[in-house]
Amino acid sequence: MNKTIYLASNSPRRWEILQQLGLNLLRIEGEIDETPYENEEAKSYCLRIAEAKNKAAQAVHFTQNLADYPILTADTTVSIHNQILGKPKDKDDAYRMLKLLSGKTHQVFTAVCVSYQGKQFSVLQTSDVTFKTLTDQEIHAYIETKEPMDKAGAYGIQGLGGIFVQHLSGSFTGVMGLPVAETAELLRQYNLNLLIK
Repeated sequence: MNKTIYLASNSPRRWEILQQLGLNLLRIEGEIDETPYENEEAKSYCLRIAEAKNKAAQAVHFTQNLADYPILTADTTVSIHNQILGKPKDKDDAYRMLKLLSGKTHQVFTAVCVSYQGKQFSVLQTSDVTFKTLTDQEIHAYIETKEPMDKAGAYGIQGLGGIFVQHLSGSFTGVMGLPVAETAELLRQYNLNLLIK
């Protein structure tokens, strides 16, 4: 069984997860404007972005006449009180986000979209993540590691940011950027079974 797919993502976490599942990955562009609409709900935003990235990647696939494999795109959105927390603009923004998450439960939405041969399927996975109460010293020390600066919500659960997480209800890999169970189910829609060689 050919397990080759296109991945339109610069996230090293997504690449790593999919490679660990035994997939052969080809890079494809899927760049879009990720600005939220006014008053857009976080989960609606997340799904819209994953699907828009896929449409953009489909257009690249068509114009470049590339080999025919499924295209996978995803988006991870961190939200608290329905406020979308993207990647921090600078250290002050990272501090603001981490202070906001301190001692509270927030949501992490990850949407995955797969298209192939004119069909497209999407799924939205939701996790609840509870942070311990963070001291200013902890926040500043974490920011100095630079880990928060390229991550939605200013933390990475799979790295040092994991020490802040008291409780997770949902998908660990979903919070990382790609929920494995839901992704495998989407690929099965195209007869791509990860358990069969």
